[in-house]
Amino acid sequence: MTDSVLYELDNGLAVITINRPEAMNALDVPTKVALRDTVTAAGQDPAVRAVLLTGAGDRAFCVGQDLKEHLGLLKRAEETGEAPLKTVAEHYNPLVRALAGMRKPTVAAVGGVAAGAGASLAFACDFRIVADTAGFNTAFAGIALTADSGASWTLPRLVGHARATELLMLPRTVKADEALGLGLATKVVPAAELAASAREFAQQLAEGPTVAYGAVKESLAYAADHSLSELLDKEDELQTRAGDSEDHRIAVRAFLAKEKPVYLGR
Repeated sequence: MTDSVLYELDNGLAVITINRPEAMNALDVPTKVALRDTVTAAGQDPAVRAVLLTGAGDRAFCVGQDLKEHLGLLKRAEETGEAPLKTVAEHYNPLVRALAGMRKPTVAAVGGVAAGAGASLAFACDFRIVADTAGFNTAFAGIALTADSGASWTLPRLVGHARATELLMLPRTVKADEALGLGLATKVVPAAELAASAREFAQQLAEGPTVAYGAVKESLAYAADHSLSELLDKEDELQTRAGDSEDHRIAVRAFLAKEKPVYLGR
């Protein structure tokens, strides 16, 4: 663990904070390693029922790659002949797989700018609660790079292929109100209320039917590249899993008793 990534678990909600506010939460190697390992561990921990990802300070959620460190890595790659962007395979890809693939809800609390890989991390979450002063910028093409951290997959599914092409090839800051209209933001709140609003939103998910939420995520991901016939078989498999959960039995009993269910996450 490093001080650049903070972790808190309370009442089923894991709060993961990128903690480099002096660098607008840019991702240097120690931060990427810690973030990758922390998100992976949260996904595997049965005590965690939802994850809230955020950035320290109010200037940025995360501006992606630390370019000062990156320049040094490029110079070293020129001298040694190494591949200059091994970080995609070593850090970003496993991080996004862990974030998008975990069988529990994920929420990004976006205050300030989310740029480059930082925007990609927000896009990989299931929900994005966005401060009214915040914005998204894909940024990659602005430094002669293509999209990474899953943005080529997540962004078209949020805004459509044509708009994703525009935002990736012609990067600009999409402010909060426009982000809401495009589907990049789930909810826009006053900046002063972001932390509380995002935590309340994520806590409700942490108290929900975790097995069912995980099945919804798996079903949607599967549907993206399979036929209807294959999806129907997958839904049968997932519904069998959800129907066998303790939470499903709790929900049915509560419904018949006209009571609010109290889920256990299993």
